[in-house]
Amino acid sequence: MTTAAPLVLYGDSMWTSPYVLSCFVGLSEKMLPFEVKTLALDQADHRAAAYVDLSFTARVPTLLDGDFALSESSAILEYLEDKWPAPSFAALFPSDLKARARARQIMAWVRSDLMPIREERSAESVLHPEAQLLPRKPLSAEGRAAVARLVGFAERLVPDDAGHLFGAWCIADSDLAMMLQRLVKAGEPIPARLQKFAEREWQRPSLQAFVNVVRPTYQPSAAPPAKGEKTP
Repeated sequence: MTTAAPLVLYGDSMWTSPYVLSCFVGLSEKMLPFEVKTLALDQADHRAAAYVDLSFTARVPTLLDGDFALSESSAILEYLEDKWPAPSFAALFPSDLKARARARQIMAWVRSDLMPIREERSAESVLHPEAQLLPRKPLSAEGRAAVARLVGFAERLVPDDAGHLFGAWCIADSDLAMMLQRLVKAGEPIPARLQKFAEREWQRPSLQAFVNVVRPTYQPSAAPPAKGEKTP
């Protein structure tokens, strides 16, 4: 099965939403033709009536497949997996039932928890040049507690050789790597195995294609964080 026309992925104009990144990686891994249309979230493009009508949620990402539009990154990735399944297309999720459930757990957790990390070590700090960022403040007590939760969670999952979480790559690898990169890029001390995992995953071509997009200059004093599904 192939697409009749390129899919459209709606994302933020600063290219910093980790949720858009996840869908971009999923589409790239399946080698599906797609184009990206961006919205200036700081100018409330996502609140325009036409986009709200399309997305239901007024958030990015939204995937447009013909006359069908779908928002929320986890739903988008499940849709891609169901419509373009393995082995004809690359798998985004493990085939084993329990591993697949665990991958979904990881993805749900990094989207719903760890708010202090997402606020204090934003996606902008991962994806924009250091020179464009404000000096980093030390982590708050809440931030340090969130880092401890993340490290404890990741240490139970990342194999001793820092390889893929479930033997073969899946989208949960990329999602967890993005969360860990918030710490790696900030120079926060984390176990060497987790840093190796995050840095190796970061070099995956589908991820690098997103990382290397030419972004508008980030101006922290003028531009609020790209909200995407939640906060970056």
